[in-house]
Amino acid sequence: MKKITHYLCLPLLLLSAVSANASNVTSLKYEDVFELEFVTDPQPDAAGKNVVFVRNWMDKQSDRRRSTLWLSSIDGKQLQPLTDKDINASSPRWSPEQNRVAYIANGQIHVKWLDTGRSSQLGQLDNAPSNIAWSPDGNWLAFSMFKAKTVKAPVTLSGKPAKADWAPPAIYIDNKQYRADGAGYTKPGFKHIYIMSANGGSAIQLTDGEFNHSGDISWSLDSKALFISANRHSDWQTKPVNSEVFKLDIASKELTALTDRNGPDSKPTLSPNGKLIAYVGYDDRKLGHQANRLYVMNVDGSNKRNLTEDLDRAIADFQWQANSKGLYIQYDSEGTGILASQALSGKRNTIVSDLGGGSYSRPYSGGQFAAADNGVIAYTQMSTQHPAELAIVNKGKTNIITDFNADLLLSRDISKVEEFWYQSSVDQRKIQGWIMYPPTFDASKHYPLILEIHGGPHAAYGPQFALELQLMAAQGYVVLYTNPRGSTSYGEDFANLIHHNYPSTDYNDLMDGVDAVIAKGFIDEKQLFVTGGSGGGLLTAWIVGHTNRFAAAVSVKPVINWFSFVLSADSYTYFSQYWFPALPWQAPEHYLKHSAISYVGNVTTPTMLMTGEADYRTPISETEQFYQALQLQGVETAMVRIPEASHSIYNRPSNLMAKTAYILYWFDKYRSDKTQ
Repeated sequence: MKKITHYLCLPLLLLSAVSANASNVTSLKYEDVFELEFVTDPQPDAAGKNVVFVRNWMDKQSDRRRSTLWLSSIDGKQLQPLTDKDINASSPRWSPEQNRVAYIANGQIHVKWLDTGRSSQLGQLDNAPSNIAWSPDGNWLAFSMFKAKTVKAPVTLSGKPAKADWAPPAIYIDNKQYRADGAGYTKPGFKHIYIMSANGGSAIQLTDGEFNHSGDISWSLDSKALFISANRHSDWQTKPVNSEVFKLDIASKELTALTDRNGPDSKPTLSPNGKLIAYVGYDDRKLGHQANRLYVMNVDGSNKRNLTEDLDRAIADFQWQANSKGLYIQYDSEGTGILASQALSGKRNTIVSDLGGGSYSRPYSGGQFAAADNGVIAYTQMSTQHPAELAIVNKGKTNIITDFNADLLLSRDISKVEEFWYQSSVDQRKIQGWIMYPPTFDASKHYPLILEIHGGPHAAYGPQFALELQLMAAQGYVVLYTNPRGSTSYGEDFANLIHHNYPSTDYNDLMDGVDAVIAKGFIDEKQLFVTGGSGGGLLTAWIVGHTNRFAAAVSVKPVINWFSFVLSADSYTYFSQYWFPALPWQAPEHYLKHSAISYVGNVTTPTMLMTGEADYRTPISETEQFYQALQLQGVETAMVRIPEASHSIYNRPSNLMAKTAYILYWFDKYRSDKTQ
C-alpha cells in the first residue's frame, strides 16, 4: 500500500482517536444521512494539473441527493465550485483545448468557459442526454438520448359528450420491455446517438431504427466517425445481452459492425494513436455471472485479442494510457476495488487497492477513476470509515485531496470494521467476511448480532462505508456481512457455484459466518438477527424457512416465489434465460424448490417485510405473498410499504432513514437486553 497524505482537514486515520477524546462526540443518528457528502466522476485535465469532479450532497428540504461540480488543483491547495447549488450538475468532460468543461445539468448540455467563468446551455433537447463526448477538433459533442415514438392506439372510443368526465383511456402494450425499475412504465421509443455543435444549436440524430444505442462513445481522430455499441440484431428483445461494436460514419450515417460474436461487446475506446480499439465483453454461455474481459482489436475490427483472460475478474472500466502501449483497468478482487496498469504485452501491475464509492448505504464495491496524459490519476477513494473522497496518484504517491465528511466524522462515533476469513462447511472453501463493532465495544461482554446479506446475488460487499450498517452498530449490535458463494470478485467459478442452484449452499456459507463470529466469544447466541435487501431479502426469507436460530428477521425487497418473479420482474427476458434451466411452466418443480414460499410452513421466526411500492425489479407482490402466508401460518409479521420508492429505496435520504429505523424497531422488539 502506497503512502497516503491528506489535505484540508485532519487525517481520517486519526479521526477515531480524536472522536474518542471529544466530549461532544455521539452515536450516529438517522438524520445524519443529510450530512453525508461523496465524490463521483473525477476528471483530470490532459496536463494533470487540475481535476473537475462531482460533489454529491443531500438536500434536507427536497429530500433528494444533489450534485455540483468542483475544481481542484492536483495538490489540493486550490478547491472551488464550478456550478451553483441550485442546479444538479454531472458528467463533466474537458474540451480538447482544456479551456472548457461540458456537463449535464437539469437534463440539458451546458458548457463552462474556464477563462471567463461564464456558462451556457447548448440548445434545447427533448429528453435528458447521457454519455457526452467531445470531438478531437473541439467542434462537436456526441451523446445518446431517448427519442419518443408516436404510437396510435388500436382502439378509439366514440360517443363521448363534450366536457364529459370519462376515465383515462386504456393503455395498449405489446412490446417485451414495457417497464423498468426506477423508470416505471416506459414510453414507446429508443435511445439514439446524436451530435451537437459545441457552440450550440440543434441536435443531429445519427442512428435510426427500433434499436437502443447506449454505452460509451468514442471519436475517431479526424472527428469524422464515432465508435459505439448497440444490440441491433432482429431478436434483440429476446437476446438482450448480444451487443456489437460499430463504427458510425457521421457524414453518411453508415454503420459498420466491428464485432460479431454471441455476447456483449461494449465501451469501445480508440487508442490515442488511432490504431486500436479497446472494448469489454465475453462469449455468452448463458451463465448467471459472466465476467467482462478486456479486448483490443485493430481499428478495422481485425486481430482481436483478450488481454485479461488470466485475471478471472470482471473489468468494470478502463482507459488508454497516453502512449497507446497499455491501459488502466478497474476491477474488484475479494471485495476490494483495484486500479491497475495493463500492458498490451500482458504485464499487469496494481496501482491502488482502495478504490470505492457510489454506494454509501450498504458496503457495495464500486468507484470511478480517470487519468491525465502525464500519468496523474484521479479516483474515488473509500474506506469503512468515510464515504468516497477525491484521491490523486502522482509519481507513485497517493494523496487524498478532499475531506468533505470531516465535520460529521469528528462529531460522531464511527464503528470499526474488521476483515476476517472463515471456512465453508460445504466444501472447505475460504469465505470472506467483515465484522462491524459497536463504537463502545468491549470484548468481555456479549452483544446481539445482525447478519446483513448483500443482494445481487452476483455482487460483492467490501471494506466500504455503509451508513445503514453503521446505524445498526451505533445501537449496540455487532454487524456481520460476508460474500458467500455466488458473490463476484472471486472469479467466475465461485460466482457460478449457485448457477441454477440459488438459494442453496450459499445458505450454509452464511450460517458458517455466524458460527465463526460466535466462536470469538462476544456474541449472545439468543440474540441473533438477520436482514438483507433484494437477493439478501430472498436469502433472509430462505433462512427463516430453514432454521429458527434467529430471534427476528427483516426481509427487504425479496424474491419469494421464483415462478411469479420471472413473470412479473422488469428484466424477465434476462432472468428466465440466465438464472433458470427452462421457463417456469417447463420446470415448475425447479422454480418452487428454490423458492422461499415453499418453506413458509417451517417459519416460526418473527419476520417483517419491506419493499417500495414502485419496485419493478422485485415487485411488492412478492412481499405480499410471504406476508399473507405468514399471517395464515400465525407467525408474527408486519409489512412496511415505501410509497413511490423503486428497488433503490435509499435514493431518497428519508427513505434510507425509514428503512433502517424500521429494521431496528423490529429487532429491538425481540431484543432481550434492551428495555422496551
